[in-house]
Amino acid sequence: MSWNPTTSLAPISRLWRTLAFRLTAGYALAGLLLVVFATASLYLVLANELEKSTALFLADKVHVLRTLLLERPDDEDGLHEEVELESAARRYEQFYIRVLDAHGKQLLMTPGMASQLDLSQLTAQTRNRPDRPMRLKGKDGRSFRIISTSAQVGSPPRSTDQLEIAVDVSQKEELLARYRFWFWSILFASSIIFPWVGYQIARHGIRPVEEVATTARHISSTNLRERILPDGYPFELAVLANTFNQMLDRLEESFEQIAKFSTDIAHDLRTPVNNIRGEAEVALARERTSGEYRAVIESCLEESERLSDLIGDLLFLARAESPLLHLRQEQVDVGALLSTVREYYEASAAEGEISLSTNLAGPIVARLDRSLMQRAINNLVANALAHTPPGGTVMLSTDIDPSTLRIEVTDTGVGIPAEALPKVFDRFFRVDSSRSHNSGGTGLGLAIVRSIAVLHGGAVEIASRPGQGTQVTIQIPVSA
Repeated sequence: MSWNPTTSLAPISRLWRTLAFRLTAGYALAGLLLVVFATASLYLVLANELEKSTALFLADKVHVLRTLLLERPDDEDGLHEEVELESAARRYEQFYIRVLDAHGKQLLMTPGMASQLDLSQLTAQTRNRPDRPMRLKGKDGRSFRIISTSAQVGSPPRSTDQLEIAVDVSQKEELLARYRFWFWSILFASSIIFPWVGYQIARHGIRPVEEVATTARHISSTNLRERILPDGYPFELAVLANTFNQMLDRLEESFEQIAKFSTDIAHDLRTPVNNIRGEAEVALARERTSGEYRAVIESCLEESERLSDLIGDLLFLARAESPLLHLRQEQVDVGALLSTVREYYEASAAEGEISLSTNLAGPIVARLDRSLMQRAINNLVANALAHTPPGGTVMLSTDIDPSTLRIEVTDTGVGIPAEALPKVFDRFFRVDSSRSHNSGGTGLGLAIVRSIAVLHGGAVEIASRPGQGTQVTIQIPVSA
């Protein structure tokens, strides 16, 4: 079987896309970089300090020897002790000194220096670089720092001697070697520990996200009661969980409204259909006169009109929620529009012994969709007339300020209970819970009014007191 690189790399690609892997990689890389930076910095500081201490030791020896040769050139015992005896007393970091005269003849030398160092190599290496510490390998591979310098003998100077000093730094290099060993050991251990710790942190950190995903997988149209318990979550994930729960609350409310809406549609469509069917069956049960048949047909026509109005209202609400619906706006004389509505309902108001009037705050012209706004006002007036007893009043009024057009329909009717006010704009909602034909229409009138106001970028407000009347206000924003 041939090897397919695309197939082989697919699991790695999926692994890289996981949040846990990315967090683990980020934690591990950050930890390793921190360890490398810290240990490398400490190593450099240690190496620099050891090198500096060696340089200071060499400088101190040079200073002591120069002082002896300058101030006490005849003190052979002091010079002998400094060159030949002091180094033997040191167990670690031994040093070696050789003193040469101006002609290169050896005057003094620390015992064992010739066995440890190649003296000719030492002289050749320092000849062209006096007074500068350098590195030199001893005969047995040990490391030394060497320096060569001149020193005046006597004051005034009688001659100039050459000083060669070497200090054993193998102990310091072993210390640095041990440090490097531990550095690589710690780095190796960190490369194992950090990914494991990072993975545990990542798994703990994304557990709330997994719980959100698990809750989301359990949600369906028949199960919207699942919720996330954000107790103990980090602040950011607690905000996410609360937002998710709020979304589920809205979805549950929407599905409940849809279910109720479907039930109401079925009921309101079934009622006229059953009426038409029942009247037709009764009419066909026996022979009837032409007048009786005519009465049945008229009743069926009335039910058909009611059914047609209901379907028309539902279609309008469906179109109103579509983002593709565009208003046909034009300059509309709002006062003339209210007068038209008043004239249309004057006969119905007179029949119900209700006073219908308008109150206009001067001529007002605004950009509106004439037919939609007239339909909204018609619905409000029809509702007001239906719920106002004889002797009451219904008033249409309008006002405008630099930013808002207000159209109000006020009646002195039976009013609406306070607990019902938040629901009056819901579809199929009726204050009267009965569903008879005389209970107040289909329950879509105020929903249509709100949809028309929203299409114009506005809103609808309602205020009512039982037994005192109701005021509905359409607010439409207008340009300056």
